[in-house]
Amino acid sequence: MPQKTVGIVGTLDTKGDEFRFLKEQVESHGVNTLVINAGINGEPTFQPDVDAAAVAEAGGTTLQALRDAGDRGKAVEAMANGVAVIAARLQADGKIDGLVSLGGSAGTTIGTTAMLALPVGVPKLMVSTLASGNVQPYVRSKDVTMMYSVVDIAGLNGISERIISNAAGAIAGMVQAKLPARSDEKPLIAATMFGVTTPCVTKAREILEAAGYEVLVFHATGTGGKAMEDLVRGGFIKGVLDVTTTELADELVGGVLSAGADRLEAAGEAGVPQVVGPGALDMVNFGTPDSVPSRFADRLFYQHNPTVTLMRTTVDEKRKLGEMIGRKLSKAKGPVTFVYPKRGVSAIDKDGQPFYSAEADAAFIAALKANLASNVTLVEMDNHINDDAVATTMAETLIASIKATN
Repeated sequence: MPQKTVGIVGTLDTKGDEFRFLKEQVESHGVNTLVINAGINGEPTFQPDVDAAAVAEAGGTTLQALRDAGDRGKAVEAMANGVAVIAARLQADGKIDGLVSLGGSAGTTIGTTAMLALPVGVPKLMVSTLASGNVQPYVRSKDVTMMYSVVDIAGLNGISERIISNAAGAIAGMVQAKLPARSDEKPLIAATMFGVTTPCVTKAREILEAAGYEVLVFHATGTGGKAMEDLVRGGFIKGVLDVTTTELADELVGGVLSAGADRLEAAGEAGVPQVVGPGALDMVNFGTPDSVPSRFADRLFYQHNPTVTLMRTTVDEKRKLGEMIGRKLSKAKGPVTFVYPKRGVSAIDKDGQPFYSAEADAAFIAALKANLASNVTLVEMDNHINDDAVATTMAETLIASIKATN
């Protein structure tokens, strides 16, 4: 087996000793290294494989321009963008098999920007002074591993050497890890689920698996939707069963589980067959009751559990969601079907349940129809979203769409 190579991203002008030690420790495990210098102001303490001038150029500027400007924030941004371009190119060319870095706030920004440019599955390890806090801005929807440095990345000592040695062993092990051979490689289907749409997704998953597909279920928590669409853009997914589009409600209204403004666009852009539903569009998500913004004080709420507060979407918000979904799906390059269950879109949106609203549902479907282009097939069913009939229709429609495109 060819020897593996770990990419190391670092600021060799300020933390050269630490990165030299990391390089030596990684190599002690029989793994090659390729060092990318993202230092801005000083000269590196040892010779990198990719120098800072090349990083700055990849970031759309020059090293001298960054030094002359004296704007640290813009310099960090430029070098982060540069290492992302270089790391992606090196990985695509088979020159690195994983990436590791050390740093404080600036180093973490630079290192993880490069890691986020790599595909899911490529090992990524960031040793950071920030790793014990909120790491969402650095990890986002990728498989970035964050390791807390305990002490600052400022010199070698008994603690930092132990942490860096552990990191070296971890990244060396990651790139050398062998994935077990699978004799039953199956096409991948991505599905979105919430607790309130679980029966639908579970039944549909059973049908898809019986038909020879492997189903990846993503919890529609914002990060889940982003992760799913990253895999779609990466070419891993053969079909999308987007039952639970609730993240769009959070994006529209201001809930805590938004997946961003481009949610529901990846499959359409890639031409991947998709079957979409209105799962949990009756709700916007917040944390504990005291976390709900005061501007929503007069709204209808449901306490899902002690840490999750659900807010009912209004008639106007459902109308806007119908318009949004209609416009997004109409841009799809591949086959797309929207399945609309008339009797409710979540476990608490049906006759007799707290979020049931025939008026809001009527506003949604009217707006959806007004904005759907002819490339989208609309299937209306006189069922609740968690009825087996809806799951069966969605799964069988997706199977037929995938077969029709092959």
